[in-house]
Amino acid sequence: MEIPPLFTFVDAHSTPFTDETHLWYVMPSEVKSKALLNQYLDVLPSCEKDYVFQMHGEEPRKRALLARALVRTTIARFYMIWQKYNDIRSNCGMFWQLEWQFSDQWRSPPLHFNISHTSSLVACGVTINSQIGIDVEEKHRTIKHSILSFARRYFSKDEVLFLADILDPEVQRHEFVKLWTLKEAYVKALGRGFSGASFKTFTIHYKGSSFSPLENSNSEEIVVDFFDDPLNLTRNWQFLLLELAGSHYAAICVENNGAIEGKRTIQVNLTVWKAIPFLEDECVSGTDAVKTISGLK
Repeated sequence: MEIPPLFTFVDAHSTPFTDETHLWYVMPSEVKSKALLNQYLDVLPSCEKDYVFQMHGEEPRKRALLARALVRTTIARFYMIWQKYNDIRSNCGMFWQLEWQFSDQWRSPPLHFNISHTSSLVACGVTINSQIGIDVEEKHRTIKHSILSFARRYFSKDEVLFLADILDPEVQRHEFVKLWTLKEAYVKALGRGFSGASFKTFTIHYKGSSFSPLENSNSEEIVVDFFDDPLNLTRNWQFLLLELAGSHYAAICVENNGAIEGKRTIQVNLTVWKAIPFLEDECVSGTDAVKTISGLK
């Protein structure tokens, strides 16, 4: 089946401005057409196809395929000069990133992106001139062991104390998932991932305040502090914590270039789309599908 040009079914989306963050997500359960999944395979280079087929099980393969298709179609939306999605090459390494095609008339765009997925949602965040890390987790994610035992293994002492003070087990579980999501987004923005930066070396909290549940706290600025700095962790980051699609928590961490230059913090403007690549997309910003919990917005 021939792959349609992106602009045959969706309007062009301009490149994000410096203070903008774009978030696209797809629900795997809503992508049921085998013909459509085959279209996604057709836009991938051989090394990415190999990665997809190495996944054990139909659903993990589907999620891996959707993640890569979402990245390619999302980035291609900003550059309609491309006629083929496989003009976008990837290095297919451990930290997946794109390698751009150069010409006399075109150079690499200053876009940065990051992807995250659960069994039920795949997301891609895009910024310009700023590093970005995102993480999505199911709101009802369960922990096999005691939450506090798990937190003592991975979280800072202050975060463990914060969780220990929550008496309601359900509230405690939700706060744990939110903290985990924020910490994942931070280390991904650093380009290191979970194995590259210990969660114990930094604390996520509200600026100028003690810990309180990350709930009903619109406009509270989330910041990161660290105690031991062997990995040269930095504080010049902005966070946004969302409820997405009514079923997930999403954390976004973007570089605050103003902090480096000694300028005031510029609020992050977020636009969110729900999409099925090659088929449809819908801007869901301002709807019940996107609810800000805390952070700059």
